[in-house]
Amino acid sequence: MDYSRLIDAETWAFIRRVSESYPDDAVTLDIEEQRQVYDAMCRVFSQGRPEGVKTEDRDANGVPVRLYWAGRPTRTVIYAHGGGFILGGLESHDDVCAEICAQTGYRVVAVDYRLCPEHRHPAQFHDCRTALEWAEAEFGDPVVLTGDSAGGNLVAAVAHAARGRSKSILGQVLIYPVLAARGDAPSYSEHAEAPMLTAADVDFYQDIRFDGPRPAGDPTWAPLSDSDFEDLPPTVVITADCDPLRDDGRMYCEAIATAGGRAAWINEEGLIHGYLRARGSVTRAQDSFERITVAIEALGQGLWPYD
Repeated sequence: MDYSRLIDAETWAFIRRVSESYPDDAVTLDIEEQRQVYDAMCRVFSQGRPEGVKTEDRDANGVPVRLYWAGRPTRTVIYAHGGGFILGGLESHDDVCAEICAQTGYRVVAVDYRLCPEHRHPAQFHDCRTALEWAEAEFGDPVVLTGDSAGGNLVAAVAHAARGRSKSILGQVLIYPVLAARGDAPSYSEHAEAPMLTAADVDFYQDIRFDGPRPAGDPTWAPLSDSDFEDLPPTVVITADCDPLRDDGRMYCEAIATAGGRAAWINEEGLIHGYLRARGSVTRAQDSFERITVAIEALGQGLWPYD
């Protein structure tokens, strides 16, 4: 793949800046070292919180969460962070959650789910589902599920599990999520050596979730392995074109649409996995983040501007 042609100069500058604190071979480090370099990289790219956004750390029935609000919100966004199921927390995506709050006017509940390998699947899934149930009881507002990368996987799994049980979920917005049990789609070979995330990296992050083999047919860890895609909430999936995970989003939207649901796939040309951190320096990433917040706001209002 000719990334020199596909990726523009702004994005290459972002990639080089990331590599200064988070090396390309980070998955070869031990878990604690990976967390240290990841946290350092997050601090480098943090844009702080917009003025007027308030926060409070709470306990959601045993799951740490951070609330963001401005004014009197009538909608709640449940946000699960990325990080390969082993990295990140309330600080890593603090500025992202604060900006979503500021741009939509919605309350954001960031979930500090337990990490692998200390806590294997389904701990992360259970924590995100618990946070949703807590927010529903605490605020009584309609909910939009949102997450990036590993977090997109987790909130999608929650959406599948909540069918027929939760009446509050208005939609889900998934940002370059991992959704498949196996990397068999074309993007996994086309972008096997993509900058920021390789197909081998995806395998590492998926395998570390389990003590043994990956379980088959279990949508609590691989939503695309579900046999039923009916009655899922309206779904918007935003993917990076130069990313092995790209086709997970495409296939997931196709499965929902085939089952009669509403699903929109937005594939961002020239962008790479993890581009949320580039929204302050890369025009393409900034434009995509605008599309993400518009999607969250629209689903929160029961609107579907994708037909």
